[in-house]
Amino acid sequence: MQVWKDYQAENKDRFLDELLALLRIPSVSADSRYNEDTRKCAEAVKQRLQEAGAENVEVCATAGHPIVYGEKIIDPSLPTVLVYGHYDVQPADPLDLWHSGPFEPVIKDGNIYARGSADDKGQFYMHVKAFETMNKTNTLPCNIKFMIEGEEEVGSANLGIFLKDNKERLKADVVLISDTSMISLENPSIDTGLRGLSYMEVEVTGPNRDLHSGVYGGAVANPATILAKMIASLHDENNHITIPGFYDKVQTLSDEDRKALNAAPFDEEEYKKDLGVDELWGEKGYTTIERTGIRPTLEVNGIWGGYTGEGSKTVLPSKAYAKISMRLVPDQDWHEISDLFAKHFEAIAPKSVKVKVTKHHGGSPYVTPTDAVAFKAAQKAINATFGKDPIPVRGGGSIPIVALFEKELGLKTILMGFGLDSDNLHSPNEKYGLENYYKGIETIPYFHQYFAEMSK
Repeated sequence: MQVWKDYQAENKDRFLDELLALLRIPSVSADSRYNEDTRKCAEAVKQRLQEAGAENVEVCATAGHPIVYGEKIIDPSLPTVLVYGHYDVQPADPLDLWHSGPFEPVIKDGNIYARGSADDKGQFYMHVKAFETMNKTNTLPCNIKFMIEGEEEVGSANLGIFLKDNKERLKADVVLISDTSMISLENPSIDTGLRGLSYMEVEVTGPNRDLHSGVYGGAVANPATILAKMIASLHDENNHITIPGFYDKVQTLSDEDRKALNAAPFDEEEYKKDLGVDELWGEKGYTTIERTGIRPTLEVNGIWGGYTGEGSKTVLPSKAYAKISMRLVPDQDWHEISDLFAKHFEAIAPKSVKVKVTKHHGGSPYVTPTDAVAFKAAQKAINATFGKDPIPVRGGGSIPIVALFEKELGLKTILMGFGLDSDNLHSPNEKYGLENYYKGIETIPYFHQYFAEMSK
């Protein structure tokens, strides 16, 4: 619609400046040192929603970080879209690998470099600006509600409570999320599902104190060595996860479905070049696309113990630790998988050490119904601005609360992301393309228009 393009062109610079201001706020939900900044970010989101024209905007307190809610109800008889996003971000560590400050956004080679630029400030803010575009041009075709939370990166522990307590307030016809990626701007895609997540921490304890590695080495089990052996045993020679019962409920796709999945454009050599690796690794019998979309995984996210400072200290550590995440697929239950992991990890520990397993958080996998009106509206919207139909793909990441939306609110979710897999999510030098940002703002109004029209 030309009126949208005109408004967006007139306000393009402001749209960017507002996003950069949000990115300067270090809203790291996992670190209590940033609690004040996280609250500040919530207040900033509230202000921007109000300026865009949302009503009943509120920073809603939870037992953790707050949730920002706002709405625009133009006609109760029209469809209502609930937009979800999160303003919290991952920790920026390791800081020495950033080429610019993680909370000092820099625009370079057409990308915005900053923590949270793609995950998820840049993506949820597209919806705020798309809403502003429609509202200010008097072309809003349906009702819109916003729910922007501050705990997604730490498991959304309080969102489920908020959903239960606000079912009437959050009543809608569909949930719309931009917190995923597409193949490329040349080959737009749309996620038809997400993997679930189980996030664990393990602690291996040997002697009751750190020991001199010369005096005691060879006589006492080293927890770091034992931990490394235990972790290594979690995959067999085919990179198949060895936890008993782990695969019992995994859905097996048909040959036809696997063929369709692998029809998506994928250049393995370019993939390896981008990552700086000479060879790919993964479960035998599956392609890279399958390994990152329809197969479950187990990965070490961090491992430490003993002396890790500068220089040397010949110590046999008392303890060693690791953080481990498992990505899950339909029909795996994250609580069940967490229990299976804990039972197995404790069982494989030798008597020379003690093991403690802690379950942190998780979420269920999710598959979007591709025959739903909202999914078809998203496809049509992407076609309207990209000039081609989006390729359906399975997302490798997790948004644990998507399954909660269906359980607590009875709502399906549309995953219409505009990021790229190469955006360095959760890594140093996270980035988000300027073109992706503006393309999202351009495309989202079409979703609302088509969803309203197709819902009649």
